Amino acid sequence: MRSTELADPSYFHKVVDCQWACPAHTPVPEYIRMIAAGRYADAYMVNWASNVFPGILGRTCDRPCEPACRRGRVEENNGDKPEPVAICRLKRVAADLKDDVHGRMPEVAARNGKRIACIGAGPASLTVARDLAPLGYEVTVFDGEAKAGGFIRTQIPRFRLPESVIDEETGYILDLGVQFRSGTRVDSMKALLAEGYDAVFVGCGAPRGRDLDIPGRHEAAGHIHIGIAWLSSVSFGHVDKIGRRVIVLGGGNTAMDCCRSARRLGADDVKVIVRSGFEEMKASPWEKEDAQHEGIPIINFHVPKAFVHTSGQLVGMSFEIVAARYDEQGRRSLVPTGEPDAFFECDDVLLAVGQENAFPWIERDSGIDFDKWGLPVLDAQTFQASLPQVFFGGDAAFGPKNIITAVAHGHEAAVSIDRLLHSEALSQRPPPQFNLVSQKMGIHEWSYDNAVSNDDRFKVPWANAAKALASIKVEVELGFDAATAFKEAQRCLNCDVETVFSPPACIECDACVDICPTDCITFTANGEEGELRTRLKAPALNTSQALYVSPELKTGRVMVKDEDVCLHCGLCAERCPTGAWDMQKFLLNTTKAGPACRDSAMGVMA
Repeated sequence: MRSTELADPSYFHKVVDCQWACPAHTPVPEYIRMIAAGRYADAYMVNWASNVFPGILGRTCDRPCEPACRRGRVEENNGDKPEPVAICRLKRVAADLKDDVHGRMPEVAARNGKRIACIGAGPASLTVARDLAPLGYEVTVFDGEAKAGGFIRTQIPRFRLPESVIDEETGYILDLGVQFRSGTRVDSMKALLAEGYDAVFVGCGAPRGRDLDIPGRHEAAGHIHIGIAWLSSVSFGHVDKIGRRVIVLGGGNTAMDCCRSARRLGADDVKVIVRSGFEEMKASPWEKEDAQHEGIPIINFHVPKAFVHTSGQLVGMSFEIVAARYDEQGRRSLVPTGEPDAFFECDDVLLAVGQENAFPWIERDSGIDFDKWGLPVLDAQTFQASLPQVFFGGDAAFGPKNIITAVAHGHEAAVSIDRLLHSEALSQRPPPQFNLVSQKMGIHEWSYDNAVSNDDRFKVPWANAAKALASIKVEVELGFDAATAFKEAQRCLNCDVETVFSPPACIECDACVDICPTDCITFTANGEEGELRTRLKAPALNTSQALYVSPELKTGRVMVKDEDVCLHCGLCAERCPTGAWDMQKFLLNTTKAGPACRDSAMGVMA
């Protein structure tokens, strides 16, 4: 194998599994250490620079960082289910415990004469506004609702996300000089383009919920509701009750929000029924757990056959019972089991079987191309449409995802818009800003706490069940207090404090090998990667994580470290008699729109 290229930021970035997995690449260990030190406002601003909505995401994020967390791979004391660090809940701690951060927000530059229109006031559009408004762009955000937030405000129930948090975090962005045209629904792209905007960003989400056209749908329509539209009506107070018996169809997070909302609006018999298996449901595991915790059963492998009604009055639903079968290629199909159809009584049905994009307001002769699925044809890297000054992001770009993905899209689109309006090629993307800094404070002392906590993951306290289920507006999760937040933060393994090896200083005494608690260091003859992985002190079986390979040492051997299971405990560096190992903190921040993203800063030749 070639020796590892330490000058390549992507190598060390990938070792910080949580940051690598985050679509917005938030430097997670950096803000967790700040929380442990009680620096909540600092931790909040580290988050705000990357993910823009720390208080919102600290309650609602899909948490792609947590399944990637190293703690879940190397922990031994949690039995069959090792638990990652509660990264998402610690993000909320920074938001809940910070002091006033208004003075930390960016100063707004003088107007530069360029005008940007953002359609929709959801997370993608607001991220574009947050990145471009401080640079002097005149950003106007259009939305049909009275307040900013988009689907954050209309689709996420208040028992998960209080409105005050949405108001605060959207307010930070609007206060940057953004013009918010509330109650203004754009109904013609051609008319908007005629107003002379230099760039247009479409972040209107995926506003149409899918229907289910099976027998009885039209006859019983009065008690069959599209999930996202129903949640929106609940959010605005247009709906405040539902029938006693409710069936929710669908296995995503929207279905979980629907069933839990129905419980709070008076339904005492709520069932979630899905056609797939429980493990295949798209809902996040914790969302399913929360629903079950509130006494809502999830019934799987039931395919809807009909809405059963009596003279137009819905009385129940019938389902075909199926089982999963897999072919030799591992492809799944659902086949009938032959059992009698199942029937469940109900008064109302909530359909949460998917969402799709709808762009009836974009004329098909506007110069914006769409594919056969009705999605805009975009450059996947720049988010630019076929009409060069138009960009898409969030659910409007590639279909429904989540808030943190929408934020990542917004950052990239803002870079594209900034480069476009400086007449620079959009295909040239700015590299991240990063550094590696030694944490030495003495020969064997470090500036961070490298003791590995043995604590299990701490549980977030919940509001009293009777009180929580009695109101749609009572927040269920109460968040960590400062003492618990400190203990949970101590579970972080500081994966961004990297082990960096200096071959010239190594005397090949193997002391680091002897002391390593996970047997992740081996001195051996080089070889092809597949073969080399099998003869390390502990076989390195996870090929998705790179091996750290040194240049050839004096004996002809190489040092090989399995980055997958390294604890970053620093014992190798403490034990090394020559200082060949060092603990160096890697900090990576993605480059946002502005001077740093342009050719002059990147050294690109005109």
